Amino acid sequence: MRVIRALERWTLTVLLVGMSLGYAGQVAIRALSPELATRTSWVEELTVFAMVWLAFLGLGIALERGRHVAMESFVERFPPALHEWMFRVINLTGLAFVAYLAKLGWDITVFVRESGQISPVLDVSMAWLYGVLPVGFGLLALRYLLELVGYSDRSRLRAQSHLES
Repeated sequence: MRVIRALERWTLTVLLVGMSLGYAGQVAIRALSPELATRTSWVEELTVFAMVWLAFLGLGIALERGRHVAMESFVERFPPALHEWMFRVINLTGLAFVAYLAKLGWDITVFVRESGQISPVLDVSMAWLYGVLPVGFGLLALRYLLELVGYSDRSRLRAQSHLES
């Protein structure tokens, strides 16, 4: 998991910094040289691709750090003896749902690739955009699975995070 986390953080950092610099550069070019702006319009489309990848790749990390809805308020209304069981049901439901979304994302990506859809400016397959669906939801499913087997505990991590801040 350390390798996956490091790869996720590195990828998200590169996407965020690249997206920010690219878009800021595009704005500066538009202001300084409108003629040149038409030749760099690909930056805007690349930024959209990066933003979508950034959002979906961050799903797993957000869950692991306790930043997703955990339904803690709902669970706390029940007797403490039921809390662990209810969190297992929540994690199992989350796992089933995101596994379905990963499969659906895979099907959509394959369909888009086979249909030959091309991005208008970058001239690359739109499958590169949709490809983040199975990857992001797959990483999220992995996190739910780790919660179920007891390898990770986001409620404990969330409590630690609140204590540290």
